[in-house]
Amino acid sequence: MEGHYLVTIGNITFNADTVITMWLAMGFVLLLSFAATRNLSIIPSKLQAFAEGVMNFFWNLADTMIGKEGRKHIPLLASLFLFIITANLMGQIPWKLYHLKNGELASPTNDINMTAAMAVIVLIYYVAAGISKKKFKFFIHGFSFVDIILFLVEILEMITRPLTLALRLFGNILAGEILISAIIGICAWGLPLPFMFFEILVACVQALVFMMLTMVYISSAIKEEH
Repeated sequence: MEGHYLVTIGNITFNADTVITMWLAMGFVLLLSFAATRNLSIIPSKLQAFAEGVMNFFWNLADTMIGKEGRKHIPLLASLFLFIITANLMGQIPWKLYHLKNGELASPTNDINMTAAMAVIVLIYYVAAGISKKKFKFFIHGFSFVDIILFLVEILEMITRPLTLALRLFGNILAGEILISAIIGICAWGLPLPFMFFEILVACVQALVFMMLTMVYISSAIKEEH
């Protein structure tokens, strides 16, 4: 497996391969969403019925994990899941067929910058949701010694949560792509298929885990203390 396709503009160097595949993933999700909603009907088409089934899954999960206010967070949660699962599955596309000057195209979630950016978005979102719901009490409930210690622990959690989100997704996708590349190097006929099917399962599970952890963080931020 080669490294990322690096491009330097001025003093800034970035991974052009994952930027390209990121836009491809976003474009696919946007086109699919547009196609599913452009001609809504009481008698749904197959694509509309599929989209409604997906949204029902998000609604039921949000109702269960977040509660009565869960559905207003669906735009973020659904966007994260659909983008991540598309981006993860892009790692199974034979990008090696497209030869670049250096490096190769890779899944967007193969890039720690991508996963870290999504994790920071989640952090900002659930902190903003908590402040909107609880105001000043979101950060500290009192000024006793115990309250101050709890406040410091919560600040530490806010720092580590996006880090764990980013590293978990990045590590699993990168490890999977390295494994597939190594297996192809050993034997390109037949042997990689079981591993590729396993990586498809991993791609789906990691997208679900990222979304569900985001739900947990939002729920913990907005729930009322008793």
